[in-house]
Amino acid sequence: MRVLGIETSCDDTGVAVYDSDRGLLAHKLASQLQTHGPYGGVVPELAARDHIRVLNPLVSLVLDESGGRHVDGVAYTVGPGLASALLVGAAFGRALAFGWGVPAAGIHHMEGHLLAPMLEEDRPEFPFLALLVSGGHSLLVDVQGIGLYQLLGTTRDDAVGEAFDKTAKLLGLSYPGGPAIAQAAQKGNPDRFHFPRPMTNRPGFDFSFSGLKTYARNIVEGLELNDQTVADVAWAFQDAAIDTLIIKSLRALDAHRHQCLVIGGGVGANIELRRRLGSLAKSHGFSLYYPRSQFCTDNGAMIAYAGWIRLKGGQRDRLGFSVRPRWPLTDLAPIA
Repeated sequence: MRVLGIETSCDDTGVAVYDSDRGLLAHKLASQLQTHGPYGGVVPELAARDHIRVLNPLVSLVLDESGGRHVDGVAYTVGPGLASALLVGAAFGRALAFGWGVPAAGIHHMEGHLLAPMLEEDRPEFPFLALLVSGGHSLLVDVQGIGLYQLLGTTRDDAVGEAFDKTAKLLGLSYPGGPAIAQAAQKGNPDRFHFPRPMTNRPGFDFSFSGLKTYARNIVEGLELNDQTVADVAWAFQDAAIDTLIIKSLRALDAHRHQCLVIGGGVGANIELRRRLGSLAKSHGFSLYYPRSQFCTDNGAMIAYAGWIRLKGGQRDRLGFSVRPRWPLTDLAPIA
């Protein structure tokens, strides 16, 4: 089965073709960094307009690179995300499926991230614990199979990626904040500042990152922001955020007796997070899986793969379509 995947949940337009026999055939991503960078965050209406502008040529390019325009199904993100952006991809994808006479499947964005490591040669096996961390989500999920998801922990305020973005803006760094802070932190003095590790001194698996952002603001207000101070604050913020993610993940691994941890979402590309978890995996005896860095951020490949899984399992969407800007992962139906 050959599936076209379309991802337009936020500010990147991702398109890919996945073949169940040959794997990923082609994928392209159109970034909107130049569009939203001056605003320090995503402007929904501008995001939707950019999706409209690039989606058709991007699909044509991916189909040509995949070796032919024949597909057996179309998958597109229907939530969660920005409503205006989701509508562009869902309308386009559903229209293509109708015109081509092939089945369509609306895909949950976070299930795409959860399954992204399956695009690699070395794949995790069910069951496993998933840490899904991005600009809009911080989730710990007990995964027993496709659609068999138990939410263990989520953020009570800012997602970790959002906290990175806001702290970067506070420091005068570029958008998106995750890569900017990671780069600045390389020259940081680890002994100058120490940030709290929120909610790690109490039981449970929920996260809270707004306090780190506030702590950074309180420190910065009394200092002159030269390059070294920016680097020092960036190091301390990143160190605290990563420690918090790791503490909660290790706690969940132990409590639910998992031997496998899967990381998905844009923050999963953070090199320091990968380094520390890799070391802990060796010392604690659990296996660790990531998608390649380009598939941590939003992309069409994960939607094409998730679409293949859902279509193979019998999902067939009706001609009418809708999007779900808010959509709990645990609402998804299980498939064999």
